[in-house]
Amino acid sequence: MEQIKLKRIPKKILIIKPSSLGDIVHSLPFLDALKTCFPKAKIDWVVAKGLEDLIEGHTMIDKLWVINKDRWKSARKLPENLNEFKALYRGLRKESYDIAIDLQGLLRSGLLMKATNAPFRIGFKEAKEGSSFFYTHRVAGERNIHAVDRYLKIAEALGCVVEEVRFPMILVKENENVGSIKSAFSEYAVLVPGARKIANRWPAEKYGRLASMLPVKSLIVGSQSDAAIADEIVKTSEGKAISLAGKTDLREMISIIRGARYVVSNDTGPMHIAAAFGIPVIAIFGPANPVRTGPYGRNNVIVKADVPCSPCYKRSCKKTICMDAVSVDMVYNAIPKHLKGA
Repeated sequence: MEQIKLKRIPKKILIIKPSSLGDIVHSLPFLDALKTCFPKAKIDWVVAKGLEDLIEGHTMIDKLWVINKDRWKSARKLPENLNEFKALYRGLRKESYDIAIDLQGLLRSGLLMKATNAPFRIGFKEAKEGSSFFYTHRVAGERNIHAVDRYLKIAEALGCVVEEVRFPMILVKENENVGSIKSAFSEYAVLVPGARKIANRWPAEKYGRLASMLPVKSLIVGSQSDAAIADEIVKTSEGKAISLAGKTDLREMISIIRGARYVVSNDTGPMHIAAAFGIPVIAIFGPANPVRTGPYGRNNVIVKADVPCSPCYKRSCKKTICMDAVSVDMVYNAIPKHLKGA
């Protein structure tokens, strides 16, 4: 790999990785490698509004730039968005970053890279929407490797030694709400039936049947938008599943996941949080490729049907053959015996 030759040890570094939840989790080993390599450097992070709780207060991060990227998509909010972007642009320029790193690889992140005017603006050669135009240095990320390993290629290009992949601290919230939930169960499984990409969702009815077969209670986590799916699971679980969808904030949900015996999940953000904590994950895959975005580490199992159209990487699909072909027995039998035992 071609090394990026720095003129001096950097004092200020900016990481641009606004979203999504799982992608930010995948970026944490990169953060760890960067801080280990440049321990005295100040590291700032651009994150999307709603996901800041994942890394706010992190000991390796000095400052968060929180952007309302979802609002930026609204044409009706154009005047507000322009004013916000201009203020952000000016703020980034004033910071005088030595290095800016774009792990997102989209037009808006490329524009933010340009705003920094950093002498070293680094991203992937394969970045989309012309964002690589704003880089001074481009790193070949490869596509058929896991996202964690792909991000670490930039760390390696900067001369950082990546001998061990470490997920640094993910903040949790232990409060009365979480404590009462955890204390009610000596052991529990966590089910994650939602997914931002509709095609990644395993049917709720199958999750419910699976919950009815498990030897422990199942806690369903997710956002308020997952509440209807969770309610359907509860109805078909024969009293074995409890819905927490929309009833916890992000850090509370992370705490619930951290206490699980194991997690059964679609390809979605909470799955990666569980894997980062070393919680055993049984991950159900269809249109996505587990080589790229599966749970990272050895303590996990992938359940996937052998269908010719998978992976197709589609966000939605009229006939979700790949997910429908995954049976309840396939998932149940994939759970390691030592986890299913009393």
